[in-house]
Amino acid sequence: MRIEQFSPKQLLCLRWWAKPAYREMDAVICDGAVRSGKTFAMALGFCLWATVCYDRAAFALCGKTITALERNVVRVIVPVLEEAGFSVRELRSRHCLEISALGHSNTFYLFGGKDEGSSSLIQGMTLAGVLFDEAALMPRSFVEQAAARCSVPGAKLWFGCNPEHPYHWFYREWILKAAEKRALYLHFTMEDNPALPEAVRERYRRMYAGVFYDRFVLGKWTVSEGLVYPMFSTGKHVAGVLPERCERYVISCDYGTVNPTSVGLWGLSDGVWYRLREYYYDARKEGTMRTDEQHYAGLERLAGCLPVECVVVDPSAASFIACIISHRKYRVIRAKNDVLSGIRLVSEALVQERLRFAEGCVDCLREFGQYCWNENAAGDVPRKEHDHAMDDVRYFVSTILHGRTEQDFAAMSVGR
Repeated sequence: MRIEQFSPKQLLCLRWWAKPAYREMDAVICDGAVRSGKTFAMALGFCLWATVCYDRAAFALCGKTITALERNVVRVIVPVLEEAGFSVRELRSRHCLEISALGHSNTFYLFGGKDEGSSSLIQGMTLAGVLFDEAALMPRSFVEQAAARCSVPGAKLWFGCNPEHPYHWFYREWILKAAEKRALYLHFTMEDNPALPEAVRERYRRMYAGVFYDRFVLGKWTVSEGLVYPMFSTGKHVAGVLPERCERYVISCDYGTVNPTSVGLWGLSDGVWYRLREYYYDARKEGTMRTDEQHYAGLERLAGCLPVECVVVDPSAASFIACIISHRKYRVIRAKNDVLSGIRLVSEALVQERLRFAEGCVDCLREFGQYCWNENAAGDVPRKEHDHAMDDVRYFVSTILHGRTEQDFAAMSVGR
């Protein structure tokens, strides 16, 4: 990988530790837009600083998971270091790298900070520095435990992230208090990445809308407010004519007893997934609850004679999952249920016009116009109302449309 040019902000990220004006700084924080070049510059700068300033010291490279860290940082930075004359030895069984140059050799341990329990993994270590890739996605306990391990003189912390909501602990404790914590704060935009062509920048601008546009394209720590899917348009997303035959058929389901049960039948045609029809039952509105068997009968009527490959179900709906399995007709897939990630994926699919909805899906279309963010919550939380069809749409997009493989389905299947 040959680097033709660095932007001024990338160069500062690479060399801030060597500049007299910043030598007393204990940390650097790089946030901002996606594809802005911050992760690459930060990782390269971290390795250069560690190699120049230390010999036989230990460092930590931290991501949300080790897999994400290897993909986003290790696989990108190792070829560049090797081309520059560094010796890099990967010890996969120990989850670490040994990086040598200039007569110095140091060890870089890889950690995943995915949940509160991750902090125990790094306890007891003595480190000269830590790099946090996507720090805002890690629990505070993990970040603080890793930072506390940096007891070697001159140790420094390197933080990189995309913006979240302005109530996020990292924004409040580090970005707003950067001067107090002696941290250099660098805010990146896509224009700070000279390797990114304008056509790619424009594609990213088209890819996002609403709060995700503000965060991922503009790089703002912004509040989520108003409609969750402001990009939904009757003109763009409601299909007057449906395909006569589809390449694939899938059913998605959000199950409720007192709350509504929403089930959607989806068909793939020419790269677009159509919500062909739906089953929606509101026990409060109808005045009577239905049993699992009655909901299953509604699901069967919805599918008709079509070759439905699987039913994606709310993972908490244990009794309904058991009911579907007992009939031995449909394969059941437990839905991926990360709410914010799923909302982002649905937003992208709407912007890219990969989803269309039949006029007869009246409850789903109604909810698109009613599903709102909870503006009184301290963070990204949708209101728990008008969200049942929205949940089954999210389950479908997160689990089926977003690149699931047959191996994934096999691992997630719970019966047939």
